[in-house]
Order: sequence, then structure tokens, then C-alpha cells
Amino acid sequence: MIASIPSSRYFRFTYGSYVGLFFMFLIAPLLVVAVFSFNDSSFPALPWNGFTLDWYLGDGTANDQGISRKGIFNDEALLGSIWTSIIVAVATTVLSIAVAICNAFLFERRQFPGKNLLYILMLTPLVVPGVILGVSILVFSSNVANWVDETFNYEVELLRPGLALVVVGQFAFISTMATLVISARLRKFDITLEDAAMNLGASRLVAVFTVTLPWLMPAIIGSAIVSFLMSFENFNTTLMLVGSDSPLTIAMFDRLKSGSTPVLNAVSVLLMIGSAILALISVFVQRDRTSRNG
Repeated sequence: MIASIPSSRYFRFTYGSYVGLFFMFLIAPLLVVAVFSFNDSSFPALPWNGFTLDWYLGDGTANDQGISRKGIFNDEALLGSIWTSIIVAVATTVLSIAVAICNAFLFERRQFPGKNLLYILMLTPLVVPGVILGVSILVFSSNVANWVDETFNYEVELLRPGLALVVVGQFAFISTMATLVISARLRKFDITLEDAAMNLGASRLVAVFTVTLPWLMPAIIGSAIVSFLMSFENFNTTLMLVGSDSPLTIAMFDRLKSGSTPVLNAVSVLLMIGSAILALISVFVQRDRTSRNG
């Protein structure tokens, strides 16, 4: 709705109702998950049996009714899977951002034969379903590992299902997303600023690091946060490539198969809080950069 265009009261009411229902549709499931993480019940569903913090702080000892509950902060398996997800997400983010910066300069600053074809190939992982991408990487890496083993009698563990292969699978599509974000920012950069830095004695590399990269920093930080969250919550590709060390999404899936408990709701609440904190950091960083540039 454009504020400068006159609109009727009925239109404003309809538009406001639509926006309100839309956000209610988005927020209501999150609120339900959060509420039932405090339910004094062994199942994350109605009826409401009272308030409890057992699903956060429970140590697994039996209470007066003989019921034992282990909260998320005392669940070594889930905490270990969270740490595994953090390791994978950090590795994927670092690799994705490093390659995305190089890709952005390549596609925005250089002209070479086959550039359009290479750009299309870079976008391909975004349109390939995660399961197909994971299976393809798994089949390819397994065939290569088998060939090396048969030819040289050497086992390449990195090509077998495990965290290294999970990072490769997530990197395949997350780096593409980061490239698009950073490229969009680089496209707006005034290259004469680099020329001015070189006229003052800086080399091309120094000009890039002192002028261009600070300009790109809001896009780099924003894409890094999004890359971290995409890696942390990825399931489809990770499921095809994971080994014995399970990230959080796989661990939660295994728990769901054996029966859901409100401890999974508690994990979800912690993930919502963490995502909100990262989103606020991204907003404040970009706002600070904008105010400085202004």
C-alpha cells in the first residue's frame, strides 16, 4: 500500500487485516512450540498440565511420581549434536563467504568466454532439491573413494559419509546464495574510489582491502549470518551425507522417530532465540554502516 495514494477505509481495514493474519500465521506455530516446552507433560500436546522447567533443567532423576525427565541443558547427546552443528555451520560459512567474495569479483569485474554459462552453472545448486544434491555428492564421492582404494590401496576417509562431506554438500548451495548477496552489493560500488586509492600510491590489492571490502562488509556480514543459519538448520542434504556424528537436525529427527517429547520444543525455543539474536546483530551492523556512510 502506497501512503501517497488515497484509499478508502474499507481498503485500509482489509489490508491491515491481511497483514495481521499473515503475521499471525507465521508466529502462531512458534508460540505453540514455545508454550508446550513448559508443559508439565511427557507429550508436547494438550491438555495443559501446568508449568515446569524440567524440559530445560531436568537432570534425569525420578520425581515423586517416578517420572524422570532430562532437560536440554543436561542432555549430553543433544548438546553434542548442537556443537556438531555449530562446527559444520562455521566451516561452511567460512568457505562459502571466501568463495562468494571471489565469485563476486569474478562475475562483476571480469569478462571472459563462457561467463554466462559459468554463472548459470553456479546457480544450479539452488534449483536442485536438497535430497538430489546430497545423493549426487554421496554417489560421486563414494565412487572416487572406491577407485582410489582399488587403485592405490588407500582409504580416503574424507570422501566417506561424515562431517567433511556434510560441509561440502552444504557449501555447494550456500556459497551460491552468498555470491548473489555480495555481488548485488559490489554492483553498486563506485570503482573510481579504488582508482583514487591507487592514485594515492596504493596497489590494486591494498585498494580492494582498504576501500572495497569495507564497502562490502554489510553484505558479507549479512550473508555470513544467513549462511550460518542455513547450514545449522539444513536437513535434506545433511541426511544423505552424515556419518556417525549427527548434527542437531538429524538428532532431532531420530528422536522424533522414537517419540516426541517437549525437550524438542525446548531445543526449538533455543534455536528461535539464537536466530533472533543473529538477526538483530545483522540489523544493527548494517544500520551502523549506513549511518557511517551517511
